[in-house]
Amino acid sequence: MSLSVEFIYETEFTLSEEEEGEIRSLLSFAFLEEGREVGELSILFCDDERIHELNRLYRNVDRPTDVLSFPLDEEELLGDVVVSIPQAKRQAEAYGHSFRRELYFLIVHGFYHLLGYDHDTPENERVMFTKQEEVLRKHGIVR
Repeated sequence: MSLSVEFIYETEFTLSEEEEGEIRSLLSFAFLEEGREVGELSILFCDDERIHELNRLYRNVDRPTDVLSFPLDEEELLGDVVVSIPQAKRQAEAYGHSFRRELYFLIVHGFYHLLGYDHDTPENERVMFTKQEEVLRKHGIVR
């Protein structure tokens, strides 16, 4: 099994090598659980202005958001996940859990979108969110 994850930083925020390894482990676990063997994705960390621009350009939604996913229709190239660091910090505070937990949740959420999951119906939401929480829980990342 081989999952390649590239981290791209457009903000002053950066992850440690240990944190990057932890995220790779989370995503590799989820990938393996899906029966997938080879894949590649990138994760872009940015500010509210950049994610707002991307949201407006690609989704026609004129506001910032927390995470965006850009899946590719290729077997091995999964796509890109974009995370707003300021929004993740605000949400962690609002939800009363750690920034780490919120950040990892957003990354895993975006990753499942790359794998084709969505939360457009109550049943799809239940399936996707159950998978996300299982991955986080198995890695000790709880609220």
